[in-house]
Amino acid sequence: MIETITIVSGHGKDGTPEAVDQLELRMGDVVSIVGPTGSGKTTLINDIELFADGTTPTGRRVLINGAAPPDEYRENPANHPIALITQHTTFLSDLPVGEFLATHARIRSKTERDVEALLEETLEFANQLTGEPIQTEMRMTELSGGQTRALLIADATIICDTPIVLLDEVENAGIHRTRALELLRRRRKIFIFVTHDPRIALLSDYRIVMRGGKIADVLYTDAAERAYAHEVSKLDDALCILRDKIRHGERLTGHLLEVFACN
Repeated sequence: MIETITIVSGHGKDGTPEAVDQLELRMGDVVSIVGPTGSGKTTLINDIELFADGTTPTGRRVLINGAAPPDEYRENPANHPIALITQHTTFLSDLPVGEFLATHARIRSKTERDVEALLEETLEFANQLTGEPIQTEMRMTELSGGQTRALLIADATIICDTPIVLLDEVENAGIHRTRALELLRRRRKIFIFVTHDPRIALLSDYRIVMRGGKIADVLYTDAAERAYAHEVSKLDDALCILRDKIRHGERLTGHLLEVFACN
């Protein structure tokens, strides 16, 4: 059973060492990786997913429970404990959603009774993340970006049931971010978000700051930031409402903007 992931430091693009010798992530942690474009955020999650062993360009090593990961994690995809949800969600097969999920569940050696229950739970989870309900008969290639990302998050969390989930810039997917964090926190996993979103960053337990291809700092969310997160969430909720009105072809009025400003 996985209890911790340890990132043993490597070096940045200029060869200088990272700011922390090692960083331990524990089950139940919600972590954000932040930094400007090109700072090394995606490289870090790639190192984690690949269980870097000092041979990647960064020189990092990733340990499981303080030791080198077992070979089966690398050699057998069915045993890989990490699910990576990227910004790229192109599907090779135009399966209906229900068939896609059922096939994945069977690959994970679930019984038919389990498959039916998992499919229902996965869709219920996904539909709490997106304002556009997903139906089993919909085809995977017909889903919107938000629907697709919501479904993949639900699939990784429930059907894969991997202990570690990496999510790359979910704020661009049109999903309900606060609801996603609320639902994910109920499950004992390590969730790592690559994000530019202040709402996700402030609701995380801590954030890894990237600069120049290396870990430059680790900032733990304190009480003041958690209080500030509430105000950020109110602003973000207002913007979400405005986006939905634009999406549904409604006009925005000065009165509506005044109401948001007063709140």
